[in-house]
Amino acid sequence: MSQKTSLKQVSLIFACGTALFSDGYANGVISAVNTLLTRIYGSDAISHHNYGTTLSSVVFAGTIVGMLTFGYLSDKLGRKFGMMAATGIVAFFSLLSAASSGAHHSLGGMLAMLSACRFLLGIGVGAEYPCGSVAASEQSEESGVGKNAQHRWFALATNSMIDFGFVISSFVPLVLFWIFGEHHLRAVWRMSLGLGCIPAMLVFVWRLSMEEPAHFKKNSITRGRTPYWLIFKRYWLQWTGIALAWFIYDFITYPFGIYSSTIVNNITGKSESLTVVLGWACVINCFYMPGTIIGAFVVDYLGPKYTMISGLLAQAVIGFIMSGLYNRLTVHVGAFAVVYGIFLSFGEFGPGNCLGLLASKTGPTAVRGQFYGLAAAFGKVGAFVGTWAFPPIIDDFGGSTTTRGNTGPFWIGSGLAILSALIVLFTVRPLSHDGMVDEDIKFRQYLAEHGYDVSLMGTGESESTLDVGYESRELGDEKKSAEDDFTAVKDVV
Repeated sequence: MSQKTSLKQVSLIFACGTALFSDGYANGVISAVNTLLTRIYGSDAISHHNYGTTLSSVVFAGTIVGMLTFGYLSDKLGRKFGMMAATGIVAFFSLLSAASSGAHHSLGGMLAMLSACRFLLGIGVGAEYPCGSVAASEQSEESGVGKNAQHRWFALATNSMIDFGFVISSFVPLVLFWIFGEHHLRAVWRMSLGLGCIPAMLVFVWRLSMEEPAHFKKNSITRGRTPYWLIFKRYWLQWTGIALAWFIYDFITYPFGIYSSTIVNNITGKSESLTVVLGWACVINCFYMPGTIIGAFVVDYLGPKYTMISGLLAQAVIGFIMSGLYNRLTVHVGAFAVVYGIFLSFGEFGPGNCLGLLASKTGPTAVRGQFYGLAAAFGKVGAFVGTWAFPPIIDDFGGSTTTRGNTGPFWIGSGLAILSALIVLFTVRPLSHDGMVDEDIKFRQYLAEHGYDVSLMGTGESESTLDVGYESRELGDEKKSAEDDFTAVKDVV
């Protein structure tokens, strides 16, 4: 394998997954936008009809629609179609969100339009999961990628991009605030939303020359009916485990990330300085990065299943520590930010990196988009529920001005992390390198044994070339086995 081939293949993985940056940016930036809107129009006006929570959660509703719709289209029309459509939707509605305005410049109309644009933006974000992430997973097992680095490149190209989007989503409003100042906050929030179109357009251009992954060309079911009942009987338990773990992860992670500026606002004594609030939110979001990057280099050695369990248990421990020592930690904002950041970091080390791996590489190529999309959609339901549940949870524990009110979510989050680790332990099978090829072979045999016409599988394009690629991998394995046998005989002699 030449270095040129390797770099080209890795670039294809990133071309597929990098647009997930938009997911992190779109979901993260709304935290700062909520803070800015509250400063501009007053908390009473924004809290009317729960606009603050609506703006935070409505994108999840759109994301679910995008995941379900494009999960099906990804399997039937191809990964590239879905990826190109997704980036176009994200770019257009990022700009439209920035231009939100109501009749006669009314606040209610402006917030209503912003909510609608956020929903439609969510459809594009959701489409990236069963299209971009799935294509990235398939590209990670193409020739040109080191066998012991397949999981690493996928994690770096997908979850690391989401986390980087969260980091940039807190840094951009801060920089814009430095530029425009306290008296031009409308420019700050509008530009913060509008700049989300730039990465989407860059990725759109990057993807123009891409082709469908070889896995899809060989093993998709685009020319016949999909045997859903057979698929359900074979994969229901593993899908259920992944979906439940994803629900819990998003229930914990997205509300904590979205409300980071709110939490910081509380522990800084409701500081009037936006530089303090936005700055600390940026510092906290930076802790996503070491978790996802370190986890990406660990996952090829421990495997996605056990890396995820390790991250969940570590996150639970940190969450319990934060709850028990909350009063001491909040004496110094820096100490709280560091421990809170480590809590988020372990979430990215484990489930953040590994859920996408498990969802994209457990099911067969024929329904990979739908398998992934359904599991991810179930996770986003958790995010949607979490954003609505956290304010009442805080109120039920005594309110945001009390220690119990601020620590309640951490007790709950830590307990759920342990529950998620147990679900993964008992329902999800470990993944091996090149496991997608093996699973597709077993899936074909399974369908044939149950009377399905497997000749309908594949797109019918470049079949001979694809067969050569698969055969070369098998011949490579046979060659290695023969070399091992020769070495054993030599040692005996």
